[in-house]
Amino acid sequence: MSQVSPHPSAAYDRPAIAAPAGSVPALRPLPLSAPFRWLLMGWRDFNECPAIGLFYGTAFMAMGWLLLSVFHHAPAYTLALSAGFLLLGPCLCLGLYQASRALHQGETPDLGRSLLAWETRTGQLAIFGFVLLILEMLWGRASLIVFAVSFDGMPDFKGSLLALLERENLEFALTYLSVAAVFGGLIFSVSAVSIPMLLDRDTDAVTAGLTSLRLVLSQPLVMLLWALLLMVLVTLAMLPWFAGLLVVAPVLGHASWHAYREAVLPEAEDDGSADLD
Repeated sequence: MSQVSPHPSAAYDRPAIAAPAGSVPALRPLPLSAPFRWLLMGWRDFNECPAIGLFYGTAFMAMGWLLLSVFHHAPAYTLALSAGFLLLGPCLCLGLYQASRALHQGETPDLGRSLLAWETRTGQLAIFGFVLLILEMLWGRASLIVFAVSFDGMPDFKGSLLALLERENLEFALTYLSVAAVFGGLIFSVSAVSIPMLLDRDTDAVTAGLTSLRLVLSQPLVMLLWALLLMVLVTLAMLPWFAGLLVVAPVLGHASWHAYREAVLPEAEDDGSADLD
């Protein structure tokens, strides 16, 4: 593989050393400005390998079009399946994590290698994906229950999500958003840094998920800001027929890699002193 000069990065960016499965990684304290730095670094990575980013951005945009098509024919199922959009995101971003990882190792990112990033961690990624699938099924079931108890028969949304804001649908919208906040918050908490962590080091799915959860619980303000930025940027990117996802999605994927690299201490430096618990 061709070599390039090492990718410039923050002081935290050091090669991770494999640790025994089940070890508990230490966490760094993060400033409130950290999410904005992650976005800037994600934008830089996108500009260094735009072809890879646009490939995955196109995949996200196609997913959006598919959901929109389903909405016009079966809105109830769209509300349930929309949970899967958030769940597939971290998994689809695995190739973007691999591209950022290659840049930081001074290598040239390769689309083929990014598509096969899951091969080295198939077992643990499958376990984590199964957990996300269970959460998606529970979220989808809860969404359908809210839908069933809120309407007598199939409501007419006139083919527009704005119909949810009409007065007769407001109670449903608030209830659905409350359910989404619970499941979305849980999914974000266990997956914020877990998948890039599984890619980068020799650890197991349970440890990765718990590390992500510890990060969110120990530094709630920073991670809440990060979650809000993700939500706002994705929402804005979806407005122009999901076209914004072409760029926003890969930038956020690269940025999530930097969130992991800054938040979770590499094993070589993990002496417990940086642990926030």
